Amino acid sequence: MIRLLAAIAISACLAGAASAQALTLQQVGSFAEPIYVTSDPGNANRLFVVERQGRIIEVAGGTTSVFSDISSAVGCGGECSGERGLLSIALAPDFDLSGRLFVYYGEDEGTGAIHVAELVASGTSAPASSLRNLLTIEHPGDDNHYGGQLQFGPEGNLFISTGDGGGADDEHHNAQKLSSPLGKILRIDPDKAGPLPYTIPAGNPYASVPGASPEIWSYGLRNPFRLSFDRVSGDLWIGDVGQSKREELDYAAAPSLGAGANYGWNCREGRLAGPGTDAGCSVLPAGAFAEPLFDYPHTDPGNGSAFGCAVIGGYVARGPGLGDLYGRYLYGDVCTGVLRSFCPAAAGTTDRSEGMAVNNLNSFGEDASGRLYAVSGDGPVYRLLGPGGATCPTPESTNPPGYKPALSPSSIAIRAVSRRVLRHRRALITAWVTPCKGRRGDAVTLWRGRAKLGTRLLDRACSVRFRPRIDRRTGFRVSVAASETYASAFSRTVTIKPRHRLHRRH
Repeated sequence: MIRLLAAIAISACLAGAASAQALTLQQVGSFAEPIYVTSDPGNANRLFVVERQGRIIEVAGGTTSVFSDISSAVGCGGECSGERGLLSIALAPDFDLSGRLFVYYGEDEGTGAIHVAELVASGTSAPASSLRNLLTIEHPGDDNHYGGQLQFGPEGNLFISTGDGGGADDEHHNAQKLSSPLGKILRIDPDKAGPLPYTIPAGNPYASVPGASPEIWSYGLRNPFRLSFDRVSGDLWIGDVGQSKREELDYAAAPSLGAGANYGWNCREGRLAGPGTDAGCSVLPAGAFAEPLFDYPHTDPGNGSAFGCAVIGGYVARGPGLGDLYGRYLYGDVCTGVLRSFCPAAAGTTDRSEGMAVNNLNSFGEDASGRLYAVSGDGPVYRLLGPGGATCPTPESTNPPGYKPALSPSSIAIRAVSRRVLRHRRALITAWVTPCKGRRGDAVTLWRGRAKLGTRLLDRACSVRFRPRIDRRTGFRVSVAASETYASAFSRTVTIKPRHRLHRRH
């Protein structure tokens, strides 16, 4: 049965592989060196365009405005060196409630370190004064190979892609080294629950390995500039920029998402042998590496096949009105600018050009409704438009028995009526979850540090209330358990302080 389903999937993809239906590019604006675009998770018509110098521009209702400006922290001073700068952002799943978003930048001053930091929106903007650093990764003196993607995974944690530190042949020997966070995919929970300003999620494969960076999710990458998740299946896609031979696109199916995978650099470059100078290359068998799902050369092989010099990873098309692009993985290359796609079930035989190109292609983007965007570093940001219909099957049709699609993201917010309460009196804490549909009766737990203080069930409005006694300064947060539909989630931490009763003078 599985072979039959796979055959049907491949046949459907092959039927639409010869020529693409007509797609067009609709410009949504022009910006100063844009490098990434995303949207409000709760409002697909509210776009956020990332400018490399350090600004985040909001586009909504036909108008543009500066949503945040962290140029002083990025420190480019008019022109960013190499591949440094503000490279991407990720809005929290509960952004409309919490106002939290996260930024990834390579500072263009000081040591050139990588920073992952939090911003909090206040009203219609996120002031630079709210910037709070979560993670700093020292980067060697080279100003290239910064990686640069932030993306929330289907289980609600934040994935981070980092380059190997720059230079040629992974000269700093980071990609195969588990003690270094460079050349990796990292995974963190951006909520604090311990000594770090974030939490190491349960299931991180190297969290308990002595000497390893606990944030590491997978490794052996050269410069994974862009990664994404299929909004239907939850599968992970990584575009890893090659050196002189091959450009590669890596794939990790849900629900494991490639936990612990070694993608091979610099032992491998695409499907070919790499420089092999990193420790372990001489002793690890070829089967120890996760081979790319698709790779292509730097030299034009002819026949309209893919070639280029720096892959730009994209998204599996799931949005409306994209014709037979639906279900195909969209990607491109900086050097050619040609937009291409293939069906995941048969990447090598279904790869094709979409008949259009974007000069200085820097990134793709996806909004909350699944519409796709292409970003030119020259200024324009485009939305992809096309006819209706679909020929590429959804991933579920080829999954083996027992497969369970990734749970839908879930978020939970917390609010205290007052941050200061009379000592030995009770505070009032309210929590609510989104999405709300079908959540009534789900369990919500109140935490003080790692201690559980009690559990309540969600009411019709998907909210609960707790009244903990305040004896000392305490940080509280709440969690919602996973259900058949939604993943579990933790809120941010809210701190409540005790105050002494004021005595009147007689």
